[in-house]
Amino acid sequence: MFRFRKNKSKMATLYPKLVLDALAHVRYPGTGADIVSSGMVQDNIRINGNKVSFSIIFEKPNDPFAKSVIKAAEQAILTYIGEDVDIKGNITVEMKQAPQPKVAAILPGVKNIIAVFSGKGGVGKSTIASNLAIALADQGYKVGLLDADIYGPSMPKMFGVEDARPLMGEIDGRQLIIPIEKYGVKMLSIGFFVDPENALVWRGSMASNALKQLITDADWGELDYFVMDLPPGTGDIQLTLVQTLGITGAIVITTPQDVALADARKGINMFIGEKVNVPVLGLVENMAWFTPAELPENKYYIFGKDGGKRLAEEMNVPLLGQIPLVQSIREHGDAGKPIAYDEDSMMASAFRSLAEKVAERVNYRNENLDPTHKVEIIK
Repeated sequence: MFRFRKNKSKMATLYPKLVLDALAHVRYPGTGADIVSSGMVQDNIRINGNKVSFSIIFEKPNDPFAKSVIKAAEQAILTYIGEDVDIKGNITVEMKQAPQPKVAAILPGVKNIIAVFSGKGGVGKSTIASNLAIALADQGYKVGLLDADIYGPSMPKMFGVEDARPLMGEIDGRQLIIPIEKYGVKMLSIGFFVDPENALVWRGSMASNALKQLITDADWGELDYFVMDLPPGTGDIQLTLVQTLGITGAIVITTPQDVALADARKGINMFIGEKVNVPVLGLVENMAWFTPAELPENKYYIFGKDGGKRLAEEMNVPLLGQIPLVQSIREHGDAGKPIAYDEDSMMASAFRSLAEKVAERVNYRNENLDPTHKVEIIK
């Protein structure tokens, strides 16, 4: 029952969906059902380099099949992913517990909150945020996306859901907004609630209160990553977020241009400053070069070369990726289908690589730093 043919090929890049696909080949002898669809695999797959660890839930203590199931799970990982995976001894046994009452807290089911930030507009921040969210979801993570750019919401257009209107639902006795779901991502935007033809003329306090409502009065549920597309700059919205949530880390988006780099530097200093103190997970250099579709091997550095790379080195933050300026990225965004969802696209591979690096940085941050707490007072 538990025999597998050895896979001696090079180990694939590890991500949760790959692990779950391998474990789906393991069946629990007591029922014959695979351990993934039957809910025996705990939703806490941890990946650190080539080390994989997780829990398997059994109905009762001293389950007679526990040892054989764990052994089969280890073998499935080695067979369907690669023999270099560090899995031996990393699978723990847990007993099924009765449901526990939910604790009243902001986003209690969200594991990691990521703020995607740019110092100035026009650097492709929303494009990066949307494609990052889709790429993370494609790798098996549960992902939410908040369009926090109150004055310039663009996610409804990018996801092709401009006509959608979120509904209200009763969750645990509360009336909550139900996020729109597409491409495996739960999403909310102020763009769903305002006239897209008219400018939004709100004072800072009104915008901040609207943003809080999208966070606290919505049914986000269980998420591995909650990606927030922030408005550009360092103002009320950014301060509202750090006062409302404990943000896991920030990702700074810039182009290689000197003007964009100067504002990106200010943004990094804002996050790592004493009053805010949010870790910067890394920097993404967008529009790093222009590549025409008919000459895919050519690179034209129309905004300068390696400016983001140099800033990352100067500020001692990781460079998460350099994304080229490619026409297909714009076309997919305008068509409501971000390019990360197009598996055959070369650029989709670039965003998958970005998602993998972000997940690695989040894991590193969580293992080496204390949780971020919301800022109580900013003067």
